Amino acid sequence: MEHPKLNELDIYFDEIDRHVMFHLIVEVYNSKRYRAGKGKGRNRRYKQKLGPVIVYNNDGGIVRAFRNIPGVTLMSVDRLNLLKLAPGGHLGRLVVWTETAFRKLDSIFGTTTRKSDVKKGFTLPLAKMTNSDFARLIRSEEIMKAVRPVRKNKKVPKVHRNPLRKPALLAKLNPYAPVIRRAAVLATKNEKKAA
Repeated sequence: MEHPKLNELDIYFDEIDRHVMFHLIVEVYNSKRYRAGKGKGRNRRYKQKLGPVIVYNNDGGIVRAFRNIPGVTLMSVDRLNLLKLAPGGHLGRLVVWTETAFRKLDSIFGTTTRKSDVKKGFTLPLAKMTNSDFARLIRSEEIMKAVRPVRKNKKVPKVHRNPLRKPALLAKLNPYAPVIRRAAVLATKNEKKAA
């Protein structure tokens, strides 16, 4: 079945994409459930999973075409919302871009070589590392030569212990302490017997 309006808006789905999209929408349909808490009485009766996000450049009827499909969120490329792209702080929501919206990203956010046309003074943050394989980098010969060798004998800091709570430590500090303690215990026993 042909959708001429969608093709004008540069949304093309091959068979694999259609299959994935259909399963996502079915999953959203099947996920509708009652909310557990008091939100039921506060106009939030049902909970439902979120489906794909469709990002468009110019709305030529695309919002009206997709608005009745549950879970689908529509967003203009000029007003991208991070809360909608990664709801709950979880990355990985499927984002469908129209071709014109994807091309407009460079003019909105700029590139690594060119500043943004729309956002004044905005440049894309550059990665500090060109190679992200940190484990391999740290073991490379160049870095191993530059870094100092591993210190073998580490000084273990002395742990302070309370001699009033540790009888063995108190005996080491004062060898006569166990004798005093024993005498005190015997004195209390004798007092109890006398009374």
